[in-house]
Amino acid sequence: MSNDVEAKAKEIRLLLYLWDLGGSDVSKGELTKRLKRKKETAAHYQDSYQQLEDKGAIALSRYKVSLVQPKGLQMLEEGLKSEAFEFESQIGAKTANALLKWIREQGISAGSFGDGAVAAGKTGESAIEQSSAPKAIASYDQFKRVALDVYDQLNRDYNLDYMVPIYRIRRTISDRVSRSQFNDWMLEMQANDIFQLMGGEVLNVTPDQLEDSITPPVGKLRYFAKLVNAEA
Repeated sequence: MSNDVEAKAKEIRLLLYLWDLGGSDVSKGELTKRLKRKKETAAHYQDSYQQLEDKGAIALSRYKVSLVQPKGLQMLEEGLKSEAFEFESQIGAKTANALLKWIREQGISAGSFGDGAVAAGKTGESAIEQSSAPKAIASYDQFKRVALDVYDQLNRDYNLDYMVPIYRIRRTISDRVSRSQFNDWMLEMQANDIFQLMGGEVLNVTPDQLEDSITPPVGKLRYFAKLVNAEA
């Protein structure tokens, strides 16, 4: 295997394992431990981390790694579909299960990997282009990953000081989930001490922004989401 192909394979494995571990604020030590094969050390993957960060696919802190959407997911999908990518040795159950999980959640048929074919009934559109389109969120765990990624991106891009308006999260996720399911799962994330949903006075708020916030069955309107134990 050439050096370029081997480097690309490391990046794809890194993205797959990062996604499988939740995708957001994953321990870099835990991820590297899963990546390492016999006779490898953490140093073998430093270039992979750096290259993926430079490409905008992951975000790195000193101890944590997060998948950046949509770039990270797009690179992972294209890598897994590429005929140039293969595992160099037998894969364990964790890797096999990660691939199964990816196939199920992305709605990809097993035959679509690596063939570059146009999916049946969708002439003029490649399989990669179709599967890159946002798909419905089917479970709480999937919603949690997406919501955390969206929260992190909005907080970072707009300097929101960890107080992210709920309506922005809802609109970014858009029609991947129904309005009622969005409300239920956001409230569940609050019950699980992931988000704190907050009210408070806001200036220049519009009626549609209020409508896209959350009013729980008991209590007042919640306008902001704040990550529990956030720095600010």
